[in-house]
Amino acid sequence: MAKKVSNFVYWTPRVLSIIYICFLALFSLDVISSELNIWQIIAGLFMHNIPAFVLIIVLIISWKHEVVGGVIFLLAGLFYIFHTITRATLEWYIVLSWSLVIAGPAFLIGILFLINWFKKRQI
Repeated sequence: MAKKVSNFVYWTPRVLSIIYICFLALFSLDVISSELNIWQIIAGLFMHNIPAFVLIIVLIISWKHEVVGGVIFLLAGLFYIFHTITRATLEWYIVLSWSLVIAGPAFLIGILFLINWFKKRQI
């Protein structure tokens, strides 16, 4: 009789990634302004949500192939930290501390996807 991966290990990274993508999409709402017309708002929302769209595609792929989600979520967190540190005017350790608010959940989701992948391979 074949064992299955536990429901907690299977569903946690998927649910957390949906919540994380919604959290990132909330930041795009700062585009809405009374000075802009509807097409400028739509273009701004599209541009601000490109990372969320990419992560939705990654989530769809990693639903079956967990290693993809694990690697890409970890790389997304590293990219965000690198991007904020190289463009910041403050000291690197200050920028690192507040950029972990965005990158930390990506690291957690990536690690959980990799744990799920390792557990699946052991079965």
